[in-house]
Amino acid sequence: MKRVLIATLTAVCLSNAAWADEKLAGAKNCLGCHAVGTQVLGPSFKEVAKKYAGNKEAAAALATKIRQGGGGVWGAIPMPANPQVNEAESKKLVTWILGLK
Repeated sequence: MKRVLIATLTAVCLSNAAWADEKLAGAKNCLGCHAVGTQVLGPSFKEVAKKYAGNKEAAAALATKIRQGGGGVWGAIPMPANPQVNEAESKKLVTWILGLK
């Protein structure tokens, strides 16, 4: 019984953390161009996670790209700058994105 309770609480905490970061992505307008599992204007978040898996410098570079924008990595459509996203929020978003499977 105790193991089941611990497993349930862990699952709830993890799903709430993932939901909170997806909620942040929605609040910061990320979901206008991206989705978790399908390409919209930009790549899906899962595609980003796959592309940068194992790259130790990816988190810092992507957090900067969220705030400052960029282009050329995923095609002709550039990612616009997102000044409404502060540094802490961009790091939180990147941690969530790179953790997707």
